[in-house]
Amino acid sequence: MKRVALSEVKDDLSRYLRLAESEEIIITRHGRPAGVLIGFETEEDWFDYRLEHDARFLQRVAAARERLQEGLGVRLEEIEIE
Repeated sequence: MKRVALSEVKDDLSRYLRLAESEEIIITRHGRPAGVLIGFETEEDWFDYRLEHDARFLQRVAAARERLQEGLGVRLEEIEIE
């Protein structure tokens, strides 16, 4: 993770967006962390990020895992595809 002052990011945002494709950029204000700049190399990366941070999606995954642990899941081999 790279730490960069807000004033530097404001002066050269496009450069820091490119850098953020490969590492998170911690934006500081008066030396203290104030935000994070996260870049995406592809549209798929953006989609993955959205899923990983969507509360509704995460709740559905957690509920599905609970059902599997209770033996209520269906194995892929049991699914009939027409």
